[in-house]
Amino acid sequence: MMSGTDSPDRCFARLLAVACAFLLGDSIVVPVIAAPPSIESSMTPIQSPVTDAIPNGKAAVGSTVSKTFVTLGPSAMQEATRSKFSPPGDWPAPVNDQENRLFTLVDVLEYRPKTGAGQGTSSYRWDVEGWYGGDYNRLWFKSEGQNNSAFKAGYDVDFQLLYSRFIQKYYDIQIGGRVETQSFEGRGVTRGLGVIGIEGLVPYDYDFEAALFIAQNGAVSARLSFTKDLLLTQRLILQGRVETNAAIQRVEEFTTGSGLNNLEFGTRLRYEIRRWFAPYVGLSLDKSFGETATLVRQDEGDPSQIRFAVGVWAWF
Repeated sequence: MMSGTDSPDRCFARLLAVACAFLLGDSIVVPVIAAPPSIESSMTPIQSPVTDAIPNGKAAVGSTVSKTFVTLGPSAMQEATRSKFSPPGDWPAPVNDQENRLFTLVDVLEYRPKTGAGQGTSSYRWDVEGWYGGDYNRLWFKSEGQNNSAFKAGYDVDFQLLYSRFIQKYYDIQIGGRVETQSFEGRGVTRGLGVIGIEGLVPYDYDFEAALFIAQNGAVSARLSFTKDLLLTQRLILQGRVETNAAIQRVEEFTTGSGLNNLEFGTRLRYEIRRWFAPYVGLSLDKSFGETATLVRQDEGDPSQIRFAVGVWAWF
């Protein structure tokens, strides 16, 4: 019978305890603590009052049974499964950004035949660059040159050795030195310059290079270039290239005037026989401006040239 002070939950708990004792026998004492129902997160550990460990799941008559709380965690099988599929301790890091590598890109290596009167003689040109290092620190080298350039009828050779440091997504800052040699009409000049530049990938996938040059005599000049590859097919690629040079001081021995020196625009269509090798055909326009154009004419050069080119593109 339910007394006036007993709640229905407490009476049900008592009846459940009596039923368990009747089924299990031997007068097992089953302590039950009833608590109001509550809603908890499924991730909350479950605490339950249980009796001390008893052989055969039974307690001796008259024995004192203590209460304790246990936390029900992952099963032993779950722990074993987790250990089985955990990666071994000697596995490498998911991203290997500490290994040093060597990379070389032959972006331009071409022959430019004479196409008509007033175009000088046949000539050639190259633009090669590469680096050794990892994702954060690299040693760069850059070399470009040509003969019968738009600046003068002679040779123009440029070599740079730079330290490059990754600064943020897509961009590296570069610092180092540059040696420039020009020759024409049996005489040549050479100078050294310091280089501070930045290189990276700007929006819409344009390869971008900007550099500031400071010569040993204090003359300051700059160079800016953009390159873009357009995939006509998976192997047929059209490359657009724009490069310009400017200077603050007039340096006559290097046929350089103050202001905008020149602008070069070229297109090259290549077919990748292999992913690392492709022959190409191209067309380039090279034009000098202002004081630079005047100095080119004084040296019997051509300040404006349109040249057809055939060459190879490669990387390794």
